[in-house]
Amino acid sequence: MAFTLPPLPYARTALAPHISENTLNFHYGKHHQAYVDNLNKLVAGTPLENAPLEEVVKQSWADKKPGIFNNSGQVWNHTFYWHSMTPGGGGKPTGLAADRINKDFGSLDEFKRLFAEAGATQFGSGWAWLVLKDGKLAVTKTANAETPLTEAAVTPLLTMDVWEHAYYLDTQNARPKYIETFISELLNWDFVNANLSDAK
Repeated sequence: MAFTLPPLPYARTALAPHISENTLNFHYGKHHQAYVDNLNKLVAGTPLENAPLEEVVKQSWADKKPGIFNNSGQVWNHTFYWHSMTPGGGGKPTGLAADRINKDFGSLDEFKRLFAEAGATQFGSGWAWLVLKDGKLAVTKTANAETPLTEAAVTPLLTMDVWEHAYYLDTQNARPKYIETFISELLNWDFVNANLSDAK
């Protein structure tokens, strides 16, 4: 069964003015779609053709098959990224996310600082992540298509895409402005809470 482009959890206009419909038309409609199309071509006729996406990511990483890994990783990472944002997001976390952030980072401001730093210091293309690692929240970053899915005892909770195509049409080369907007206006705390709950 071929992989398909998952639907966005909101309309392409819903994140404006922070992320424009134009950006989503290219980032989701063209970049994400291209990863899906390439993945289908690469796994056709292989044992991974009918495997779940997460299994394809993990197996292609373990087997050192960069073509399949890069495209499957980008399909998974982007799908996770769309859900990491929500219209009217940002603000303060509630529930489990609030408790764990205070416990593991000391304060919301410290989490924001670390997360922004991870995104700003990721050289070239990549991702900033909030993860649950060995039972504790941590901020990390990955290059290109790499993903915490390939690490033992690590559960992704939130991600921010820092590839240039995530922000260039809206803020040009101002990655820090995009990062600030993501954290203050778009971050989906409900998604973090749901992932934390599932990880318990």
